[in-house]
Amino acid sequence: MTTPASGTSTGFGVVAMTAEHADAVLEVYAAGIATGIATFQAEAPSWVEFDAEHLADHRFVARDDEGAVLGWVAVSPVSGRCVYGGVVEDSVYVAPAAQGRGVGRALLARLVASAHEAGLWTVQAGIFPQNTASLALHRAVGFRTVGTRERLGRMTHGPLTGLWLDVVLTELRL
Repeated sequence: MTTPASGTSTGFGVVAMTAEHADAVLEVYAAGIATGIATFQAEAPSWVEFDAEHLADHRFVARDDEGAVLGWVAVSPVSGRCVYGGVVEDSVYVAPAAQGRGVGRALLARLVASAHEAGLWTVQAGIFPQNTASLALHRAVGFRTVGTRERLGRMTHGPLTGLWLDVVLTELRL
């Protein structure tokens, strides 16, 4: 599994996401949605939808020593226009029981390395200001805040139902 410089095991490793991970990935996604501060999406998609929306070469899961999925990261293209071919938007979700263990950082770092190796030039993320953990995670990996899109959408689920929410746009130029 993953071993940091100190030589102590982290208890998890990051591997390419496959269809074998589908149920666990969608379960972690649903848990994130349930917080009400992760996405405007009200429910997890089917695996077929998820698979179609995310680039296959840039999807990873963190698994513990027993193989359980602790979190996932993936990217979607921001546009079908060729001039934006190197710009992707990330999604990163960590199971509630695995939060605070470095899972999100390991996943996002692996994604950034994958994007860089593939010649992509920008990874961006839209994050609700209320999601302070995601904002801190992205900053820790080197993302910068580009700006805030005010009242971008109205929340339809969770504790913020009915509220218009801002979205903080962050990016990492590779």
